[in-house]
Amino acid sequence: MSENATALPPIESLFDPNSQSYSENPAPQCLAIAARGPLVWYAPWQAWIMTQMTDIMDCWKREYLSSDFYDWEFAPPRPTEENWNKFEKALVGHSLLADPDHHRLVRRITSPAFSRNVVENIQRQIEPHVKRLFDDIGTPESFDYITEVAQHIPFISITAMVGVPEKYWPEMKRVTQTFTETWNPTISEERRLRAQEDSNKAIDILQVVIAERRENPQDGDFLSALLKIEASNDNFNEWDIITLILALIGAGADTTLIAQQWSVYALLKNPDQVQDALESADAFSNAFSEIMRWSGNSKMGFARYAPSDMNLLGQEVKKGQMVLMMPHLKDHDPAYFSNPEKLDVKRKFEPDVLFGYGPRFCIGAALAKRQLYLTLSEMFKRFPNITLAEEPERDLEDHNAVVFKRLIVKTHL
Repeated sequence: MSENATALPPIESLFDPNSQSYSENPAPQCLAIAARGPLVWYAPWQAWIMTQMTDIMDCWKREYLSSDFYDWEFAPPRPTEENWNKFEKALVGHSLLADPDHHRLVRRITSPAFSRNVVENIQRQIEPHVKRLFDDIGTPESFDYITEVAQHIPFISITAMVGVPEKYWPEMKRVTQTFTETWNPTISEERRLRAQEDSNKAIDILQVVIAERRENPQDGDFLSALLKIEASNDNFNEWDIITLILALIGAGADTTLIAQQWSVYALLKNPDQVQDALESADAFSNAFSEIMRWSGNSKMGFARYAPSDMNLLGQEVKKGQMVLMMPHLKDHDPAYFSNPEKLDVKRKFEPDVLFGYGPRFCIGAALAKRQLYLTLSEMFKRFPNITLAEEPERDLEDHNAVVFKRLIVKTHL
């Protein structure tokens, strides 16, 4: 180690995503850790942080690190097949994360389920529920967007997208709130097991829904598209369908709640951007990437695990150690983005890596952005003069993102 390196302050004194200062302005801390090197050891998380976009994109593309949670050095023992519960059969036996070859197969054969026509059909499924949600809000002087809208949208969107009949919604609701905890390395084992139990109950419901749909085929939702794919592909079965739906829940529930908050906050802080952002679904697709860049709400990143002892980007990484890819570190770097402090919903992203890159690009990205576009369009149509009632207080408890304790808006009706 060089003399200059030994004189550097510990990275923990410069970078703390759970701090108040990070929640208010993450840029200085993100730039500080990125400047330390391409791979930085961060003791509070017992993980390496990959800081540079070229390295992150290469890792996404070549998949030389493991995505399998059970390869983590602190993971519980991998369950054996004869002891799998339903959750483990879906997320271990059919994991889209653990098996790159099967993941590529599933992406290839399910691409029709994410076509523009299917997304537009799903929009028609979601839209009445979004309108009903705003009908229930009525015309108050003010309301908390988080409790009245954002907390409901993930559940409404996922169940409508998939095609789960409303009679099962009460039983399904809990899993949309707890599913991401099933692989969260920062929570207690007891809490993770409770989340797995919720997922097992959800799988029971999904199997009933699938059986009903086989007897009475329908069109226009995600499940119907997947059942058609299953019928013509021997390597794609019911457990792949269940795993994909759970992946939608996992990707959609937590992230949609965060995205709802920050999308509303960003546009209300920058009202001159609203018209351009909501001009069309395609315009919002780009605007959303800019909103997430500008917001700087990410804390952790994408977890990977070293499959063996390896030299990675000049560092000796031990088997099982976590490597966190953190593409958001660039989001307020003027070397990447001109005027990074400015929200510009027409900013170009080449490439756009908000939803990943290469083989791991999120297959549900279009669905996620479409339900956000629907919700925001409905809000501004009903409340064209809406404003923030106050600067929202940040909630430091969320492990994965900067979120708000509440988001009070004034309708000015």
